[in-house]
Amino acid sequence: MRVIFMGTPDFSVGTLEALISAGHEVCLAVTQPDKPKGRGKEMQFPPVKEAALRHGIPVYQPRRIREPECVEELRKYNADVMVVIAFGQILPKEILEMTPYGCINVHASLLPKYRGAAPIQWSIIDGESVTGVTTMQMDEGLDTGDMILKTEIPIDEDETGESLHDKLAQAGAELCVETLKALEDHTAVFEKQGESPTAYAKMLTKEMGNIDWSSSAVQVERLVRGLNSWPSAYTHWNGKVMKIWKAKAQNARSDSGSAVRPGTVTEVGKDHFTVSTGDGVLRVYEVQIPGKKRMETGAFLRGYAMEPGTVLG
Repeated sequence: MRVIFMGTPDFSVGTLEALISAGHEVCLAVTQPDKPKGRGKEMQFPPVKEAALRHGIPVYQPRRIREPECVEELRKYNADVMVVIAFGQILPKEILEMTPYGCINVHASLLPKYRGAAPIQWSIIDGESVTGVTTMQMDEGLDTGDMILKTEIPIDEDETGESLHDKLAQAGAELCVETLKALEDHTAVFEKQGESPTAYAKMLTKEMGNIDWSSSAVQVERLVRGLNSWPSAYTHWNGKVMKIWKAKAQNARSDSGSAVRPGTVTEVGKDHFTVSTGDGVLRVYEVQIPGKKRMETGAFLRGYAMEPGTVLG
């Protein structure tokens, strides 16, 4: 098929590569404009642009895809289908209906669950045991189009946002190729979505990572795993921001006597320290403080004093 591909971050790249490998003619890659990054504010290409240029695919980077001149630019390519995966802009009706097969979206959840911008991370934060990828025919709603194919991916006990991202990116690439074949063969079955049983998977912010120690240890652990690698969960220690990269909830009470204030360090071991929460305790195994790289807690404790009774947050 002749494909216009629309996507921006790393999550989209595997699907672009899979479409090329499957023999589809990707005639155009549409992605977000270059952005300045780092201290030097050097302009950086989006990952999809980098991948497209490697394959000699023309790249189009509109600031507002809804503008009439952008719509007309896409029309010039006479594509059979558009594939959209984490593009980052809402498409107007003119684009959704432009090609014979419409716009096919690859979404990182088992729709209608977790519509929205950050389904991967929220599925971990909410404690789901399984997630997956859905392909759908896009409509003018937000992730509300008719579903075509799904694939399930179990969420491991130690799953992080980063590890689940990689699993779902690979699964999405394979499912997209399978979906286009079903469209070509006229075997695709379209299923209407019902109401979503979950809250909208809103975009992540840095502020979300600020740990509320009055939550349960299980909830804090899920937050740590879900926000790894961005924006990361954090607390405050000695006036510094301390990022927590790896932790494990324990059912044990923080002490055997009176209640301990949530956020209090109750034990310091060789490779971890333990923090009280609103329910249970959290053992912290990997941290990061300003100006330092991520480090195992054992290495941190050899360089810094962490005493029982210290209050974090």
